[in-house]
This record gives sequence, structure tokens and C-alpha cells, in this order.
Amino acid sequence: MNDLPTYNAEGLERLPLHLFSERAYLDYSMYVILDRALPHVGDGLKPVQRRILYAMSDLGLSATAKFKKSARTVGDVLGKFHPHGDSACYEAMVLMAQSFSYRYPLIDGQGNWGSADDPKSFAAMRYTEARLARYAEVLLAETGQGTVDWQPNFDGTLQEPTLLPARLPNVLLNGAAGIAVGMATDIPSHNLREVARACIHLLKHPNSGLDTLMRYVPGPDLPTAGEIVTPADDIRRIYETGGGSIRQRARYTLEQGEIVITDLPYQVSGNRIMEQIAAQMQAKKLPMIEDLRDESDHECPTRFVIVPRSNRVDVPRLMSHLFATTDLEKSYRVNLNMIALDGRPRVMNLREILSEWLTFRRETVRRRLQHRLDKVLERLHLLEGLLIAFLNIDEVIRIIRTEDEPKPVLMARFGLSDAQAEYVLNTRLRQLARLEEMKIRAEQEELIAERDSLQETLGDADRLRDLIIDEIKRDAETYGDERRSPLVERDLAQAINETELSPSEPVTVVLSRKGWVRAAKGHDIDPTSLAYKAGDDFLDAAHLRSNQPVVFLDSTGRGYSLPAHTLPSARGQGEPLTGRLDPPVGASFVTVLGGEPNGQWLLASDAGYGFLCTLSDLFAKPKGGKAVLTLPKDARVLPPVPVPTPGGDADLVVAATTAGHLLAFPLADLPQLARGKGNKIIGIPAAKAKAREEWVVAVAVVPEGGSLAILSGKRTLTLKPDDLARYVGERGRRGGMLPRGFQRVEGLSAVD
Repeated sequence: MNDLPTYNAEGLERLPLHLFSERAYLDYSMYVILDRALPHVGDGLKPVQRRILYAMSDLGLSATAKFKKSARTVGDVLGKFHPHGDSACYEAMVLMAQSFSYRYPLIDGQGNWGSADDPKSFAAMRYTEARLARYAEVLLAETGQGTVDWQPNFDGTLQEPTLLPARLPNVLLNGAAGIAVGMATDIPSHNLREVARACIHLLKHPNSGLDTLMRYVPGPDLPTAGEIVTPADDIRRIYETGGGSIRQRARYTLEQGEIVITDLPYQVSGNRIMEQIAAQMQAKKLPMIEDLRDESDHECPTRFVIVPRSNRVDVPRLMSHLFATTDLEKSYRVNLNMIALDGRPRVMNLREILSEWLTFRRETVRRRLQHRLDKVLERLHLLEGLLIAFLNIDEVIRIIRTEDEPKPVLMARFGLSDAQAEYVLNTRLRQLARLEEMKIRAEQEELIAERDSLQETLGDADRLRDLIIDEIKRDAETYGDERRSPLVERDLAQAINETELSPSEPVTVVLSRKGWVRAAKGHDIDPTSLAYKAGDDFLDAAHLRSNQPVVFLDSTGRGYSLPAHTLPSARGQGEPLTGRLDPPVGASFVTVLGGEPNGQWLLASDAGYGFLCTLSDLFAKPKGGKAVLTLPKDARVLPPVPVPTPGGDADLVVAATTAGHLLAFPLADLPQLARGKGNKIIGIPAAKAKAREEWVVAVAVVPEGGSLAILSGKRTLTLKPDDLARYVGERGRRGGMLPRGFQRVEGLSAVD
């Protein structure tokens, strides 16, 4: 297909659809980028903002003028410069008037202009009134002094400035936010005095690096007084790369044991904060809070009171949880993307922004001075002609009275230029008085001095730089203020775990043979007396606290854990564990464990291998759990055995096999592992182990000086310490034979 444009008989261009669509979309995207969404580094404004400010200036709505209806301003903006929707234009105007949205508002509003809780709650433009704020003079004061380029408005009937001659880097002071096609901008606001000092330093030391500039601009300064808690290294990375994020956190104080929140992050609603905290309280996720109050009023716009349940509540930990789970701490994306002086959008670092703006400011001041110099030279030229006419007043009057065309005669007679002759002819007779000569000469002397000063400044880069520095200093003194958002190093906010929030009560977790689980309050429950489903029965139980995790082991050696307080009550028959956990196909749950996370347990398989671990080693996220005990082929998991705390070197591990062999060895001979097969506990002949003719029946841990009870059928044999000593040997040995009648071991247990 030929992609080149063709022309029909009428001379209309014809293009393939894909080329036309591509060109149209690119044109549209560039329009959005350059004429809507991104601010210019020179004045820090988007076109709609620039047009609003210029239209208000054109209407005479200075900071000292009377307020005028916002609808009048919006009408002028739309009718003269910005042919778009009135609601979007008015919203842009409102934003520039909100002190909680703009660090240095450009518009002074009267009426309902929204609130920090709901910035979009402003009244309609027919109700509100507005005028320019004092700070707007920074952008508009030099507009008529030859400092800007002008362009036709949308219908070509008026001229509008392409940029405003900003005397300060407004792009940093008020920041900007916008979404274009394929790019966006998020520039935070900064403190005027800090940025001014950085500009002055960069003017004096053009080779200054980022670290030097950050001594003057340590970070953003948002419109609200919340703490900026982003680490200094992260802020430096933002200023170095032009992108990143900052975090701002609410500020609070303690008053008679109550937590009083006094400042919120930027663009955060107090009502939203109250809703978030109240929702957690209703969900019983904040048991340490007794009451929540909103005491905000006209004098204290932000005052939220949190009442802890007691003075034992860890307030910093509580606030860290609230920072992590509510909008009391908020992150803001930073993307220093703007239109550079070359007219192209670009992400800049801090030094590039300041350098570009100073280049813009230097050229603006040069144009202002040149414009003034041209006016001075023009006035001197006119005064020179007027003085010639004054000294020859009689001849001038004669020529004017007698000549039909006096202008060329005056020019020829006295060597006047066209402008001088025109000025002489337009001079009133009353200005020909004797005193006027003195005024003319005095004005001439002043203008000559001003001319010389302007020419020297324009011809001397150092003098021009000093002039810019003096002007920046004056503006910083006039419009600057102290930092509003303090920069503070804080620990990362962390939410409180659900187990920490739940009350600590004794519970008994009961597991049935078919894998149903439930939790009963207290440790004095008899699990065997509970009702079970038909065909089901009691398997195991564990005693623990309601704020602790409960651990389950399945027949494959995998471990799982669940918060105990989330289990169903023992008043019913519980629920199947397979609804919460996902064991391998064919696996079944064999035991339940609970207690202190650092408590030790002996894990073993009936193949005769095992190791020590802590209960916390068995904790695993649902649903899949984690592999804990590696089982040899055909081996099974033995019930885990708790190790006495504190364990001693004289404690013994005892193991018994189906063949009646019993071995005891020091507990210290077993390793402590987080997972694995473990070490050999008792020796079983390989042939018997492979054929499953002999395996370990039970293991036990006997504390120093304790006895061992051996259960065999309905009979129990108790081995005292001296009797047990006969079975002590090296780990992994065969052990000794139990007496006749007790070789069919069914269980082992330590006896104090």
C-alpha cells in the first residue's frame, strides 16, 4: 500500500486511515501535554491558570481592589482566552484560592471556597467572589514591561502572554499535578525562603552541586503542617533523579493521657480519618482505645482526640498502627516533569529546575531593563527636541502660524526627527512657560543617570546578577514565611498484628480424627466429653492463649498455623480444617500443638529419626503450610513431645520400639533444626525397618531426676531414675530389652 498522501481533483489531501489516525492522535497528545496538563518551568503555571490570572489582572482585580463575582472572571476567561468548560475553569480557579491546596495561594476568595475535609464543597461561581492575592504580584507585576512574548487568543482578536514573568520559581513553590497523554507531573510545593536562598547561592556559585543546594532546600514544604518522615537519602534521590515518593504523617500531642491529633497530611480529610478509626473500633481491632472525639472548631480546625483505655497503653505503638492502617500517614508520588525552556517536556532534577528558571529570570530581567532603556532613550530624544523648540520658541510659533505643513518645516529648520517634531506640535502652550525649562532639564538629568545605570547593568553580567539577587531577596522578605511541614526522621509505621490486638485468654483447641477443629475457653475442658459428628472422635488437644497461633501437623510432616482466636467455639462441632488449610491429597491431620513460640519440642518419625525445634519454627502462612519433618519411605509422624523448660543437659530422650527395645540418651545429643529428617534416635535393623517389621512406638523426654511410665495394655511399668539408668546408651544404639510382659509398648510418659 502506498502510504504517501495523494490529492483529488479538488486539491484535498487523502491519507490512509492508519496514517491519519496516528497523526491526529500525536497532534492531540502534544496539545494535551503542552497546552493543558504540564506546567512551564518559567512561571510554573498551566495555560488555564495563566489565563485566569491574566484575565483577573486585566479586570483590575488586584490585591487591593474590591472583590468581584467569580462568574465574571470565569466568563472573561472563557470568552477571551480559554474556550473550554466553565466548571473545569472554575475548579482551577478554586484550587488557586485554597490555602490547604496551594502553599502560596494566587487568588483571594470570599465566600465558600471548600474545606480541607471536602475540597470540592465550594459554592457555585455565582455566589463566590474573588480577587488576586498579594503573591500573584510575583507573577504579574512585570507583564507590561516588555518581558513577555504575546500570542493571539483563540479567535485572533486579542493578545495573551505566552508566559508570565515570574520573579520567583513558582513551579517549585506551589508545585503542580496533572495527567497528560503518556506522561504525568507531580511536583510538591516548597518553602519560598528556602528556594530563594538556593537560587541566590546558585547565582553566586554556578557550579554548586546537589548536596550544596539541599542545604538550602532540604525537602518539600506542603500546605499542611504534618511531618514529612521520608528519610533524607530518599529525598536526595528524588532531587537527583526527578522521581520518587514522599510520606507525610499527622502530628499529635499528649494532653492528660489523651492523644490529640493537631495536623493532618496534605489532602487528607478529617472525616475520613474518623471513619477509618471508628471502623477498626467497631471491628474490635482497637481494644486499647476507649473513645474517639472530634473537637475541631473555628479556632482549632484540626483537633481529634483519641482516649486510650488505660495509662498502660503503648501510645507510640498504637499511633504507629494508626499511621500504617489509616490516612494519618500518606504517600505522595513525586515526578518533576515540566515544560523546559526549549518547549519540550522533561523530567528534571532540582539543580536543573533552578538553573533553567534562573536562565529564564535572567532573560526576563534583561528584557525588562532593555524595555525601560528604550523608553528612557525615547523620552530623552523627545525632551531634546522639546528643549530645542523651547530655546527657539518665537521661530517655532511663527512656523506653526504661517506654514500649511509646519511639521516638515520644523524638521528642516531645527534638525528635528519626525517623532520630535510631532511631539513639539502636540505640546500645549501652557508648557512653554519659563519654569518648564527647569523641569525639562531636571527630567533630562534624571533620565540620563537612569540611562547610564541601565546601560552599565545590561553590559555587566555581575551587576545584572546582583540586581536579580537583590530582587529575589526583597520578594523572599515580602512573601516568604517559615517552614510549615517539619522534616523529621521517624521509624517506619507498622500495623499491630491481629494476635496482639485480641485479648489473651486460656483456650483449649480440640482436633478430631476427621480433621474438625474448635476452641473451648479455659484449660479445664475434658475434650473427650465433647460431642462429635457420627463416625468421628477425639484425636488431640492443645492448651494455649487466645492471642497465640495454634499449630497443626499432617501425616506428610507439613506444619500449618492459624490464629487461635479465629477458630469456632466448642459450643458447636467446629469446622473442617480443610476449609482453611490445603494439605496434600490423601494427607490427614495428626496432631495439634500450642504454647509459647520459643518453647522446644521433639519431632520424630516412627523410622527412628528426629530433632528438636521451637514452636515458632512450625508457624506457616495458610493455606499450603510448610515442610517440617522429612519422612523416610512408609514412615509416620509420631506425636510431638514438649521439652521441659528450661531443658538441662541431664534430661533424657527415651524411645521404644515394637520389638520391646528401649533406649535413653542425653537430650543434648539431638540437634536443634528448623526442618529436616533429623538424627537417628534408636537403632532398628535395616531389614526390619524396610519391611516395616519394627518401628518406633513412642518417644518421651524425661527431666533430670524424673521417672518414666511405660504403658503396655492395661498394665503400667514405672522406671525410677536408677532403673532407667540401665537403658542409657549412645544415641542411635539398639538399647535394652524391656522386661517380659512390657515389651508390647503402647505409650511412654515422663513422671515427676
